[in-house]
Amino acid sequence: MVQARKWVYAHEYDGQPQTSNLQLVTENIPDTLQDGEVLCEAVFLSVDPYMRLFKVAVGDVMQGEQVARVTASKSDSFPVGMMVLARLGWRSHTIVSNTSILEQLPPLGELPASLALGAVGMPGMTAYFGVEEILKPVQGETVLVNAAAGAVGSLVGQMAKIKGCKVIGYAGTKEKCDWLKDELGFDAVFNYKETKLQDSIKEAAPEGVDCYFDNVGGEFSSTVMFNIKQFGRIAVCGQIDEYRYDGKPQTGPLVYGQMLIKQLTMKGFMCRHYFQHWPEAKLQVINWIKQGKLKYRETITEGFENMAEAFVGLFHGANTGKAIVKV
Repeated sequence: MVQARKWVYAHEYDGQPQTSNLQLVTENIPDTLQDGEVLCEAVFLSVDPYMRLFKVAVGDVMQGEQVARVTASKSDSFPVGMMVLARLGWRSHTIVSNTSILEQLPPLGELPASLALGAVGMPGMTAYFGVEEILKPVQGETVLVNAAAGAVGSLVGQMAKIKGCKVIGYAGTKEKCDWLKDELGFDAVFNYKETKLQDSIKEAAPEGVDCYFDNVGGEFSSTVMFNIKQFGRIAVCGQIDEYRYDGKPQTGPLVYGQMLIKQLTMKGFMCRHYFQHWPEAKLQVINWIKQGKLKYRETITEGFENMAEAFVGLFHGANTGKAIVKV
């Protein structure tokens, strides 16, 4: 038998996630495999804010993606030692019978394998297709992105810069704002905790913004809607204000009139919709990174036993860039 560990959903959320909502338990799994099966051992695991929305029952394993190493195999397609990407949940070890769920890592070369969960994974694809397929910014336009120091937002801003756009970003600490401004080249950066949003937009974009990439929702987005130009485009990626819902209904200005009179285009999207185009998009992102056009940062928490802490930290701004747990 192999002694493995897993994180299960222990108590229903009441407002923001707490470490007490999750429980680390030990399980024994067989050390012998059937034909076609492989044993995967987690190397890097992803924690993401949207996991707050997973419909899991108490006692179920938390869902999520991981980069894993094949440590035993009875499959010719997945030999021992191969690194794979799969949605195996918060497990340290997993026996996989249906190997169609396993994906070989993209050609990262000397880049770290953890990027398959970040810039070259779901967050990177979210940024890429949100920019390329929904916002479609052109040179000289102004793009505004919130949660700009996060896994998605930091990439959105840089992709807009690659296209020759002016980029306005919002983050929650001076350190994050400095990173966006000094290292990533954002044109204007504001700490949303210390700045009046309406005034900061007027300062950075007196004539309004052309494109808005929304990771936050809530009152923030209501304010931005009143500062978008005619025929502006909005990509709705995340709503972290709702993920940390405290039981009180949100209030704010009604924005539908702005959509009408400005003839705005607003689209919510899931990056999985573009899944068939991921291979070429990943290659483009890898090339941008290798060319120095796209930078990334990872906040790595050491230890599988610290997954709950890393997850909860997302809702308090503990991460810059992609949050990763290294086993």
